Amino acid sequence: MSAFATRAHTTTVDGLDVFYREAGDPANPTLVLLHGFPSSSHMYRGLMADLADAYHLIAPDHIGFGFSAAPSVEDFPYSFEKLTEITLGLIDQLGIDRFALYIQDYGAPIGLRIASRRPERITAIVTQSGNAYLEGFTPFWDVLFAHAKDRAANEAAVRELLTAEATRWQYTHGVPADRLDRIGPETWTLDQAGLDRPGNKEIQLQLFWDYQFNLDGYPVFQEYFRTHRPPLLAAWGRGDEIFGPAGAEAFTRDLPDAEIHLLDAGHFALETHGPEIAALVRDFLGRHVK
Repeated sequence: MSAFATRAHTTTVDGLDVFYREAGDPANPTLVLLHGFPSSSHMYRGLMADLADAYHLIAPDHIGFGFSAAPSVEDFPYSFEKLTEITLGLIDQLGIDRFALYIQDYGAPIGLRIASRRPERITAIVTQSGNAYLEGFTPFWDVLFAHAKDRAANEAAVRELLTAEATRWQYTHGVPADRLDRIGPETWTLDQAGLDRPGNKEIQLQLFWDYQFNLDGYPVFQEYFRTHRPPLLAAWGRGDEIFGPAGAEAFTRDLPDAEIHLLDAGHFALETHGPEIAALVRDFLGRHVK
């Protein structure tokens, strides 16, 4: 299906504008795609076009990201718990009862909160650098965990992660030289434009700080895996220096049938390995979601 068939919508959830992309026939099984930092639903543009012949796809921008509302930190209580509430509110508003999840980076703690609280609604999970185990954390996180303990002392160092250089690095690290030309400069340019909006860096600093509480949910997520056994596919960049491949392999501890694929890619593997991931997802969902 052509990428031009993707539709752009904005609706209101809890008084806030929520932007989302939609593709495919709503009569088909639904896949909800949840993006990470510092991206937006734009990261799923290619995958949505590829899968829209067989699936109904919904990809929202989280509050503070992309084209969704970005109220100031004084006007909105930024936390992953609150982002989960907004996401579930959108899904409910759209009348989507059963759905698979595609989670990446920040999308993981949001999506796995939903899955563990509404297990009867989840048909399958695809994770791309979407962590649920401590093994996935790399030295990249040292400054962020230090910031969680002492915000004032570590804020200057953490702000370096909000620069244009750092944003571009997220796209290019761990990518083989012969695949770098697959990454369009609009990717990091669009993300950085979002970060550079007035007040957005303060939003991101708040979410950086709040990330520590996602780890408290890991035992709950892991119990959900053991109890409900959702089909799970991990399509993960072997060269990801943010969430390392050990985070992908750890899923087999609680889901022995999890399908783990480590690609020669970095953190934003869809940019360089889109056709490979699309083929994996199509095969996986075709076997598990009807």
